[in-house]
Amino acid sequence: MRVTIAEVARRARVSKATVSRVLNNKGDVDAATAIRVREVIAATGYTPSARAVGLAKGRTQTVGMLVPGLTWPWMGDVLQGVADVLEARGYGLLLNTMNRGADSLTQFSRHVSANAFDGLLLVEPPDTLSYITQLHEDGLPMVMIDDRGHHPEFPSVATSNYEGAADAAAHLLTTGRSQLAMITGPSHFGCTRQRVDGFRATLDNAAVRFDGRLMIEGDFTRDAGVVAIREILESGVAFDAVFAHNDLMAVGVLDGLRAAGRGVPDDVAVVGFDDIAVAAHTQPALTTVRQPSREMGEAAAALLLDHLAGEPLPDEPLIVPTSLVVRESAPA
Repeated sequence: MRVTIAEVARRARVSKATVSRVLNNKGDVDAATAIRVREVIAATGYTPSARAVGLAKGRTQTVGMLVPGLTWPWMGDVLQGVADVLEARGYGLLLNTMNRGADSLTQFSRHVSANAFDGLLLVEPPDTLSYITQLHEDGLPMVMIDDRGHHPEFPSVATSNYEGAADAAAHLLTTGRSQLAMITGPSHFGCTRQRVDGFRATLDNAAVRFDGRLMIEGDFTRDAGVVAIREILESGVAFDAVFAHNDLMAVGVLDGLRAAGRGVPDDVAVVGFDDIAVAAHTQPALTTVRQPSREMGEAAAALLLDHLAGEPLPDEPLIVPTSLVVRESAPA
């Protein structure tokens, strides 16, 4: 198995950025550290990948982007943030989706092999993380947008899922609600776990009991919100507020409550997550946790371009914070 820059960094007890500086004879690494890194390089036989060498020789002034598809409600905002930064700095965008599954991945792989772009931004498509990680280890600069709690070995930009859910719970408690329901995203998503933890920790800190029968798993679709709220209503467990893990499910909750004759917010307050465009135009307008999608795209693009200009990438995820947007479905 070929030795990677990550393995050299681990053995030398330094960051990958430090190994890169030593390889490129940067003068900002102390002598002892540089010697240790070079000893590890010699001992392991590490050589920079062909991609890294190619990038050193020339640039395409193009950034690749890989996303699951373009139908996710917040994807347009992410793309706009990316495009704004790339265009301002003279870079083009090569967009790849996974709409056709394996065929799409094959086409993307051809772009990689052809060195069609200088670095990669991605919103992780399902079942691609190991492949993407290998590309990173082979020397492809990349930044992930919305790491979904996976915390990959390469840089990422995420948002404050835990804190956003905590803000939703605190707001509902402040408005006098005490029997809170929650409709979650898929349990295998890291963002789902973070939102559950933030919401429940806030209730625990306020000594408010959470009834587990009022937590239903959804799939981030409007229909899932309808089905989940119907299940909660049929359970007979009393509730006076619902926190849905995204706005589409929250819209489904509004539909289901309306069909059941429950008033919002008089009978039940509703809070979503994302602040997609439709949130301001529901009846009533949706209180929600704003996920800064455009800013996340901007931040990821800036990180990648700065790295291509010689700056080291951060070792920890860059967090762009959420904010609570109060509207009529859960007024203050």
